[in-house]
Amino acid sequence: MIPLADSLLKYGNPVLISKTTDPKSPKAQPLRVSPRQPFDSGRPIPPPPKPESHSAKATRLQCEGILNVILPPREWTEGTQQWLQQVSTAPGTREDVINLEELLDTKVQQRQARKTGICPIRRALYSQCFDELFRQVTINCTERGLLLLRIRDEIQGTIAAYQALHETGVAFDIKKALEAEGGKSDREKRMENLENEVEDLKKQLKEQKAKNTITEKREAEKFLLEERKYIEKIHLLKKTNELLQDQI
Repeated sequence: MIPLADSLLKYGNPVLISKTTDPKSPKAQPLRVSPRQPFDSGRPIPPPPKPESHSAKATRLQCEGILNVILPPREWTEGTQQWLQQVSTAPGTREDVINLEELLDTKVQQRQARKTGICPIRRALYSQCFDELFRQVTINCTERGLLLLRIRDEIQGTIAAYQALHETGVAFDIKKALEAEGGKSDREKRMENLENEVEDLKKQLKEQKAKNTITEKREAEKFLLEERKYIEKIHLLKKTNELLQDQI
């Protein structure tokens, strides 16, 4: 058989549920068999199991039904054979719990799971470990198992809510970053326009200063010319006055 991925959840023996000579043939008939049990001639044949009471059988069937619903069996195909493997219904012992803890630590190291922070590998391994503990508890006490199931569903719902909140926050951050990037581009463009406008104003100011300098120079020359004319006129009037005084 094709080996499936190792899981901390304990499964029973695989069962061949169908076998065909041609997978596409409509005449193929399913073959349902039970798992083969090894036969050892050197060991004594165990006595047949005692018949179960009606209440014990009903409790066992109820437990198996709950396990199959909460922990569904896994199926796979090998060639023309289809196999089914259900969760084990064997009760857990103290040794099983110790082995489970050791196996959990081994797998965490082998798969190099992070010890802290968010790690999908560590979460998957611990989920498998919880499922195995849930299986053992449910076999011993169905009510306790159902209560653990309720707790597990609540925890998974809380984790899903936090995950959705995290994804929403990341999407919001990306949106704001894109908006900020777009706003940055607009601000840079506006800044470039303002810088060009400042350069134009500087040029206008420079030209205006040049014009003012020329105007001031012209006015100064004009003032000097007027002042010279005024002085000459005064001299002329003084001479005329002196001549008049001499005549008088």
